[in-house]
Amino acid sequence: MTALKLVDAPSHKLWGGRFAGDTAPALDAVNRSIGVDFRLWPFDVRLSKAWAIALWSAGVVSVEESLALEHGLDAVANRLRAGEQPVASDEDVHTLIDRLLHDEVGDVASKLHTGRSRNDQVATATRLWSMDACATLDTAVRDLQRVMLGHAESLAAANVLMPAYTHMQRAQPVSAAHWMLAHFWPLDRDRARLAAAGRAAAVLPLGSGAVAGCAFPISRVLLQGSLGFAQLSPNSIDAVSDRDFVAELLFTLSLLAVHLSRVAEDLIIYGSSEFGFVQFGDAFTTGSSMMPQKRNPDALELARGSGGRLLGDLTSLLATLKGLPSGYNKDLQDDKRALFDAVDTMLLVLPGVAGALGEITFRADRMKSALASSMMATDLADYLVGKGTSFREAHGAVGSLVRQSEESGVELNALPYKAFKAAHASFGADVFDALSAVASVERRETEGGTGPSAVRAQIESAWRTLA
Repeated sequence: MTALKLVDAPSHKLWGGRFAGDTAPALDAVNRSIGVDFRLWPFDVRLSKAWAIALWSAGVVSVEESLALEHGLDAVANRLRAGEQPVASDEDVHTLIDRLLHDEVGDVASKLHTGRSRNDQVATATRLWSMDACATLDTAVRDLQRVMLGHAESLAAANVLMPAYTHMQRAQPVSAAHWMLAHFWPLDRDRARLAAAGRAAAVLPLGSGAVAGCAFPISRVLLQGSLGFAQLSPNSIDAVSDRDFVAELLFTLSLLAVHLSRVAEDLIIYGSSEFGFVQFGDAFTTGSSMMPQKRNPDALELARGSGGRLLGDLTSLLATLKGLPSGYNKDLQDDKRALFDAVDTMLLVLPGVAGALGEITFRADRMKSALASSMMATDLADYLVGKGTSFREAHGAVGSLVRQSEESGVELNALPYKAFKAAHASFGADVFDALSAVASVERRETEGGTGPSAVRAQIESAWRTLA
């Protein structure tokens, strides 16, 4: 968000009758949150219009006054939409809207705040904003998932194989599509967590007042329906004072950032000259100010780095909440700083990762050249198991062959047949068939495995989750 340029104007505080003097400028400075919560204005206007109707329904204002408030709020929204900025005396977004509403409709604006507090007001606006953010984030995650599935389909069609790694050591051959899908499914779980965070936010606090509830016969059910909340908050103290829904969304975004970091890390490693599994495009890479040959995966590195920032936002909020007594406390003003930062960051990172991944070229030749017969050691053990040998015995026999391979400086499939017979009598002349990477992959057709049919089933299932 662009920094707000505040201009001087007469004070328009929502409080002050019991105070004999002015607040200190230093307090005004630290107390002012308009630079952060200004973006809540569409949601504050929306809930204020619903409140105006609820006041009329409760007999607190006349129908003419309710309509005047609604039309005035529409005018306020138009002014803000057109670019009108806060003034220096606007303490927060609620003060801003109240001041502009007085400009539009005069003294009737003073009736709007009847029965409500900024405590339930800001909690409601923040929940509305969070619900909207969850929907926007879900769309951005889906866009990235579509890029992944596009690659997975192409890699599967070409039957591209690559090493899978454990402990960053070559482990077993897998379908490259299978590797790509390994990053799709965590994002699918992240989307489920986003949906849960949206549901957690969809609890209406409005009508809770400052802490004890509303003294007027306001229909909270009417408010719930008009604002699109799933349920009502059951306790007024809890409604205005807890921000667990914010923490839940920040946790979800932190975990999403971790998953994006892992995608980025894989691609950065695979894009190095030492691996060469992928080639980066130009649009999402940068060059070096000194070294003309460089193509740096900055978008992916920034995505990887953002994980630390989002973890910081989550930790900051949890530390704040941990130290609070029940009821509203001003500390909660900073919840939005962490929330907005995390969402803003993720909405920058997701398109960056999607774009970088979208223009990547996979190099099947380099992936194939990284496959070695030693990666089929497990297949050799399975071969002996198929001859009736226990896996423990088979593991030992194959281990001795691996040692011979390393000591002689040749691959497993370059060892003479007699070496296999010496390691275990059950090895037959067909043993070398077990050292094929293609055959190794094709043998793993269990659900969720890397076999061609299993991968095709994964892709079909993945598309269904996005349908």
